Amino acid sequence: MLKLAILGFLYDRPLHGYELRRHLAALTGHVRPISDGTLYPAIKRLESDGLLVRETEPGTAAAPRHTLHLTAAGRTSLLDRLREPEPLDISDENRWFTLLAFLRHLDRPADQAAVLRRRLAFLAEPASFFYEGERPVGAEEFADPFRRGLLLIARATTEAELAWLKTTLADLANADPQHPAAN
Repeated sequence: MLKLAILGFLYDRPLHGYELRRHLAALTGHVRPISDGTLYPAIKRLESDGLLVRETEPGTAAAPRHTLHLTAAGRTSLLDRLREPEPLDISDENRWFTLLAFLRHLDRPADQAAVLRRRLAFLAEPASFFYEGERPVGAEEFADPFRRGLLLIARATTEAELAWLKTTLADLANADPQHPAAN
């Protein structure tokens, strides 16, 4: 998730480390705060992998500033990851939201739609936080108001996402002249 977010933010423009950290905190900080001990080793790994470069510029004080730039390999890596996300990127809500934040970087509506269809298929599978044997337990089956609330909120969130996915898939089909639904 962190690699995807770093590459996604640098796709638009080069950033200083502190700017990148602010963007990451805005995207994932409410769920998973990013510490310097996590961010800077991740940046170094991406540098070692040839996905980004660090350029030094004079700072306003005595210390130079480092600007992070995505390389051609970094752009390719991001686009490949967006086009073919890992199963966990589709099923884990936090990873899904990170993926969704950068899906606009794919140029072709058909590529964007393919990813959204994978999420739609995942959400269409019956699921619950609680099971009785193999059977998912529905909210109406709980006397416990907290478990019932958890399931009701999850159901409402899923229904809202399903509606958004269907609308967005239709919009993408209309935006792509090669798509059969657009003709």
